[in-house]
Amino acid sequence: MKILIINGPNLNMLGRRKPEHYGKETLEAINLYIADYFKKIEVQFYQGNSEGGIIDQIQSAVVKNFKGLVINAGAYTHYSYAIRDALESCGLPVVEIHLSNIDAREEFRRISVISPVCWGTISGLGKYGYILAVQALAHHLAKKEN
Repeated sequence: MKILIINGPNLNMLGRRKPEHYGKETLEAINLYIADYFKKIEVQFYQGNSEGGIIDQIQSAVVKNFKGLVINAGAYTHYSYAIRDALESCGLPVVEIHLSNIDAREEFRRISVISPVCWGTISGLGKYGYILAVQALAHHLAKKEN
C-alpha cells in the first residue's frame, strides 16, 4: 500500500518558523519519524512551495498507484480552489492535516476550502497527526478491499 504525504508552502521552514505553533522539529525529522513508524505501508513525501507543483503531485499520484493522500496544504488550505479541484478529481481518499489547531488561530485560518473534498481532517496534534492520518487511511483502504 502506497500513501503520498504532501506538504505545502513554508513547511520546509519547520523548526524555524513560529515554533510556538508548529513545533521545533524540521520537516525532514518529521518525515523520518513517519517513515520509521510504518513498516508495512510505503509512505512517500513531497514538499512544494508552488501551487502548480502540488497539483502535479496530486494528479500523478493516481498514475503512480498511490492508494491515498495526506495533505498539509499550508496557506493554500484557505484559498486554493485549484488544489481543491485536483483533490476532488483524483478519486483517492484524502486526509487533510494541520500541525496547529487552525480553529484556535486567526479567523482566516479557520476556513478550509479543501475540507469538503477530503475524507477526513486532523488538526492541532503536531507530527502525531500525520501518524493518525496514515493509520486512518490504511484502515479505510483495507476495509474497502474486503
